[in-house]
This record gives sequence, structure tokens and C-alpha cells, in this order.
Amino acid sequence: MIEGNVSANGVASSSYPFGAVSVGEAPERDDALVSAVVSAVEVTGSHAGSVFLLSGDHQSLVLAAACGTPPSLLGGWRRIPVHSRIPVAEAYRSGRMVHLADAEETMRRFPQLSVAVPYPFGSASVPVRAGGRTFGTMAVLWTPGPDRTGLSRAQRRRLRSAADRLGTALAGLSARRLLAEWDERTAPVVAPVPSAPVIRVGLFDWVLDTGVLTADDELCAIFGIPPNEFDGRAATLAARIEPADLPGFRSAARAAVEEGHVLAHCVRIRDGGAGLRTVELWGRVPEHPHDPRAPSHLVGAVLDSGSGMAAVAALERLADGFFALSLDGRVTYANHSLESLLRVRQDELLGRRPWDVLPWLADPVYEDRYRAAVVSQQPVSFLVRRPPDEWLVFSLHPGGQGMTGWAAPVRQPVPAGTGPGEPVPEEGPPVSLSPPPAAPRLGALYRVLQLGSALTEAVTAHEVFDAVAEQLLPAFGGQKLAIAVVEERRLRLLAQRGYSKRFLARFEGTPLHARLPVTDALASGAPLFIESREELLKTYPGTLVGHSNSWAFLPLIASNRPVGACMLGFDDVHRFPDEERGVLTALGGLIAQALERARLYDAEFALARGLQNALLPHRLPTLPGLHVTGRYLPGTRGMDIGGDWYDVIPVGDEVALIVGDVEGHNVAAAAAMGQLRSAMRAFVTAGHRPTDVVAGTNRLHLDLDPTLLASCCYARFHPLSGVVRIVRAGHCPPLLRLPDGHTEILDVPGGPLLGVEARPDYPESELHLAPGSVLTLYTDGLIERRDSDIGSGIDRLRASLSRMGRGRLEDLADGLLRDACRSPDRADDIALLLTEYAPPPRMAT
Repeated sequence: MIEGNVSANGVASSSYPFGAVSVGEAPERDDALVSAVVSAVEVTGSHAGSVFLLSGDHQSLVLAAACGTPPSLLGGWRRIPVHSRIPVAEAYRSGRMVHLADAEETMRRFPQLSVAVPYPFGSASVPVRAGGRTFGTMAVLWTPGPDRTGLSRAQRRRLRSAADRLGTALAGLSARRLLAEWDERTAPVVAPVPSAPVIRVGLFDWVLDTGVLTADDELCAIFGIPPNEFDGRAATLAARIEPADLPGFRSAARAAVEEGHVLAHCVRIRDGGAGLRTVELWGRVPEHPHDPRAPSHLVGAVLDSGSGMAAVAALERLADGFFALSLDGRVTYANHSLESLLRVRQDELLGRRPWDVLPWLADPVYEDRYRAAVVSQQPVSFLVRRPPDEWLVFSLHPGGQGMTGWAAPVRQPVPAGTGPGEPVPEEGPPVSLSPPPAAPRLGALYRVLQLGSALTEAVTAHEVFDAVAEQLLPAFGGQKLAIAVVEERRLRLLAQRGYSKRFLARFEGTPLHARLPVTDALASGAPLFIESREELLKTYPGTLVGHSNSWAFLPLIASNRPVGACMLGFDDVHRFPDEERGVLTALGGLIAQALERARLYDAEFALARGLQNALLPHRLPTLPGLHVTGRYLPGTRGMDIGGDWYDVIPVGDEVALIVGDVEGHNVAAAAAMGQLRSAMRAFVTAGHRPTDVVAGTNRLHLDLDPTLLASCCYARFHPLSGVVRIVRAGHCPPLLRLPDGHTEILDVPGGPLLGVEARPDYPESELHLAPGSVLTLYTDGLIERRDSDIGSGIDRLRASLSRMGRGRLEDLADGLLRDACRSPDRADDIALLLTEYAPPPRMAT
């Protein structure tokens, strides 16, 4: 055993083949990641896999390992917000596998991802967890088969097992404090897709004086000799060499020994049948400075490239261009014909991406074709126009280790309507075309779609800020965000995350003509990107910098006027590449539109809320012998206004109890509700009988030419006697909870909805309540569910009233609303009026 030092992270450095482990490296973690992602690809038969780990701030999933898909291809997906609506984040949040068999299922369940990555592929994402802790997500991609069923049950089970093994390994590292926080500065681990070696290499040591030859197992296999049968003699191997090649080989070997140069020679060996295979022999004579009498010998290797050498030679003889690309798009081989076809030297292409070398290939639409081939693992062919008007056809054929490409001139006319990057045409008249507008990079398109989707769901200005914070901070690695709005030519802080109050105080109330980065960005209408403190202080001396080191100031312009500004801050120095600047600029426009819409909504909301408050009773009267409480809950998200109402009106020794519902959830519904409430109050205070009150309200509603229908339930209660008279106009039946807790549905007769008939009949029912009874009037929003009928909803409400037992009336009302709010699909308003008959003992007798 070799003893070694222990590195800073507690790992013995001698156990790793490349020397000591540097501070910050985590070899055990990296080994676990490589093993897991390679295993995931193998057990599922996928062509690519990846692992995303939770960032230190718990806001993002950061790419930690990739297999088959290079990190450079992932672009905007290197860092994914936890709340994103894409499979990787969904699997992390839900704790369940997200399996998408093909592109059709992906489009149905995750349309934003399909728009940003419009390629045919299947995927599965599974959480990586152990002991109740979720570390991140593992994902695999495959090319959908004709059955389009995706992974089998066994493959899914094996994928979960691979993720669980990784979770267990990460948990163990975490317990030993060897699992550092993952962030965007940590380079992802890249593992190759497992495959059989293309080139075999065998090693030898040949003592020329004696003919003794030491060979490893691979060299024996190349020569077709079982390792345990090799006798250690060079003549045994020479017998496998084509006799015609032996004299030249022996001559080259003697010259290498005598002259001291490297042996490099090709020979043909028999492959066990009648065929011959060419191999390369490389060797050198080792020096023995302390023993010049040491025997001469060659040490070296035999390289068996299979048919590779012949294939390369064949490609070099062809007139068309052939090339090979690595998984990250770099040219690893180009034949000489490609040089003349593309008009670029071979050494300029090798090691670089074609679209980085050739300006006429720099349009992102061509890179997108390459991405399509890598992601879908299906061949793609497309046209490219080489200036001035020469057309080339490119064909890409992907594989697990890279991609083979073919290029040739188009020898037939290009049809009308065909543009660069489009599939190869069959026939048609020639046409002169200009290149299409530059397409956005996939990562950029994804960011715009993701934030745009989140902003469509934001109603209020603060919801806009929350959506921006949840998307922008994790997507770009920022730690601080503030949005200010323009009011009376001054900036007012709307909301912020991460900034200190002292830093933001400088901006509060700042006039737009002030000399500050945020106001300069607003004045120019262009974003301002500052990458260092020195840059900020040089341009804006005396500005408080806080704890940030880089900033992006985005002007929020909508309808050609400033509505606010967005300030994004970074704790570390952050460089803003051109693509990122373009994305942030585009996002600034989306934020501005959403913020302007939200502020208009906020203004309308304030007006609507004021109207609603004016129409609903501010407080209920105190009545002898009765306890009364009411609740109103809007059904629509955000607006807090609708057409439901309740009212309590004392009339002499009696009290009128009213609950009504106007269809709709907007200002028009609230206005109609106000008219009906005022009409009923007028009829009630005038002393009309219950049936006449409802009939008079119906006539008034008809006279006003209603476009909205309404319902109501009117009860006239006499506390001295306990008698209640009830009239219903198309409304839900009231409920009565008896003193013993048993609850009944009062199936009293009713008339039509208000505003339907000119002379309807509204029958009046009379009941006698026992002390301790609770009369419940409500609107249908309390009982409606999309998956059940009204009758089932009334039964549920009756059961709830019985179950909640005796107690404070206010607690009972709150409990009924809580039950209703548990339903995820509640859409209607709720008005609830509870009346408990509680006469003093002398009144009850």
C-alpha cells in the first residue's frame, strides 16, 4: 500500500492517479456523479443523461453532471429555477418521476419546453433523494421508437435505483461534510457515453538480441493469440504477419536500433481467416546511460484502428466534403475536399465550431440544426447559401460519441420558398434568397417563454415582482432584485429582495433627472450593465455600492413611456455576454408590459374594492334574542369583487335576513347587486310582506333592463315568537341546525330567478324555530364543485354544520369558509349569513 498525504477536504491524495487533490475539488462526489449519470444512460438505453443539484440558495437546480450531451449544448438550462414549469424542476418539486414518452406528450404537458426545444425526443426526470432530503434531479433523453411508449417499467425502476444510489452517496458525503454547495461557478462533470473502443492498443518490450518479447493481453488479442498461450517469442508474432511485409519491417527495426530513431511502420496481419488487417507499430530504443552494454531492445505499441485507416483514406479520395464533430460541435476531422468546398484551411477548422469560423454559417438557425440532431439523435439535412449565390447541402448523422457530416454543392435549382437551414428540396425553379432573421438561442427563447408565462399569471404589481424574482434571480445567478415604479416623475420602491435598506434608500423618491445608473437607464431607454465596483464608481462617483459587485439596470418601458426600473445585483463579479444582455433586454420589455397592466389592475381594484365595501354592510346590527354573523369571499382571483351580498335590516320587532347572488364577478355584477340591495332595503323598510318585497324587487330589476340574472333568499324573523317567514327566488334552500346539532335542509317552495318573468309567484313559507337553532342562508359558491352536483354540495354543507357542533357563531362561519377554500377549483363568490335564535329565558317562555 502506498501511503499518501491527506488533502484539505480529507481525501487521501495518493489514491488519485493525477496527484494531490486541490482545495475545492471533490473527487468522491465527482466519482459518484459520473457513475450515476453513466449508469442512468446505460440502464435506460438513452443517448444522454444529466444530473442537476440544488444550489446553495435553494432557488435553482444547477447542472452537475452530463453524459452524451455537452454542457455547452444545454445553454440556458445550466441553471434552472426551482419553480420552473419544465420536467426537471417538476420532478424535484413533486418528488415523482416525470416521464414523457415522446414530443407529443411533451407538448401537451410542458408546451413552453416544446416551443423552446422543438425536437423529437422522449425524457424522464426523477428526483435524487435520500433520508427525506432531495438533492436534485436526474434526467435522461432518448429517441422515441415507433411504439412511442417511452421507457418500460423495468427501465423506469432501474432509473429510480440509479437516482437513489446517487442520493445515498451524496447523503454520505454530506454527513462527512464533503459535499460542498453547488453553484454556477462549479464546473459540471462531463462523462462520455459508454462504447466499445474504436482503436485497440497493445504494448510490447522486444529484446532484439534474444528475440524474447513481452506483450500485454491486448497485443496478444490483436494478433489473435490467447494471452495464456503466448510463448514470449517474437517469432510467434512474426508468423502472423503477412510474409511480404516481414523484410521491410525487419529492416525498419534494425535501422531504428542502429540509428536511434523512432520506429513507425505499418504491417498486415492475418485475422484468422483469409483476410488481412493493417496495424501500426511504434517503438523506440530506451537509453541506458549507466550501462552501455545493456542489450538492445524496442519498447512500443501496436495500434489496431480496424477499418479506420482505410476509411480515412477513402474519404480523402472523394470529391465531396466529409467531416466529424465532437458532441460540443467542434470539428475533429475534415477531409481535403471540405477545404475547397468551404474555402477555409483544414487547420482553421480543426478544434473549432464551424459557425465560429465561417461567417455565413453564423446564423443561429444552422446551429439549431446541429442541436436538433444531437437532442433527437436523428439525421438532419439542410441547405446553406455560401456567398454570393452558391448553395450547399449539409447532412448531419449523430451518434453517441459525436457526429459525422457530409457537404456537397447543390447541382439542381433551389425552389422558391426554400430558405437557409431548411430541408433539402427535391425540385423547383431557381430563386434568389436572403438569409432569415437571426433566430434566438434556445436558452434565450426558454427564458423569455418561462418569464412570459409566469407574468401572464401575475395579477397585481407585487405578484409581478414575485414572478420576476423567482425567475430572474436563479436564471442568471443574481442575489438581489429591486423594482421601482415611476410616480409623478419620481422613483418609488415597489418591492425588493436581498438589498439593504440603506442601499435602496438612495433611490426612493429620486427624480428621473437625477444622475444615477437607474435613472440614466430610464432616460436612455437602454439597459445599463456594470460589471465591477470600479466601473460603477468611475462613472457615478459617490454611489453606495453595498455588498454587490456587478449590476444590471433594466429600464421598464411600456407604450413608449417609463413605468419603472428593475435592478439586478450580483454578490460576485459577473460578466454579461452579448447573448445574456440580449435576453435581459427582452425580459425588461415583458416585465414593463406586465407591470403596467398590473398597476392598472391595482387602480381598478382599489376602485372596485371601495365599491364593494360601500355595498356590503360595514357592521351588523345588535338584535335582542338573535346572534347574527356574515361572511363574503370573492371567487375570482385578485379582483375581490362580485355580485353576492347579504344584509340584515331591523324592522320594528322583526328583522329581515337577506342573501342574494347576481351572476358575474366584475364591476357590472357589483353595480347590479347594489341596485337590488337598495331596492330590497326600500321595500323592507316600507313594511311590505316578504312575498311583496321579492316581487317588487323583481319588477324593478326588469324595469332596469337587466342583462344579468339574480337570485335571493329573504327571511323575516320575529325573535319574540321564533317565527320566520321565508321567500326564495331561484336561490339555494336554507339550512337549519337544531339545538341538538342535527341539521335539516329547509325544502321551502320558491319562485323563478329575478329578472325572468314579469308576474311570477313567490310563495311564502312559515316556520317556528326552537331556541338554540341556527338558520343558514348562503349563495351557491359555498357548495358548488366541478366534480359534483348542487345536491351533493348541499349535503356536504349540512354535514359540516352538524359536525362542527356548538360554539361561537363566528367560529362556525370561519370553519364553513375554510372547508370551501380547500377545494382547488372554487370559482364563484360566497356570501354566508348565520342567524342563531338565542332568546332570554323570559322571552323564550
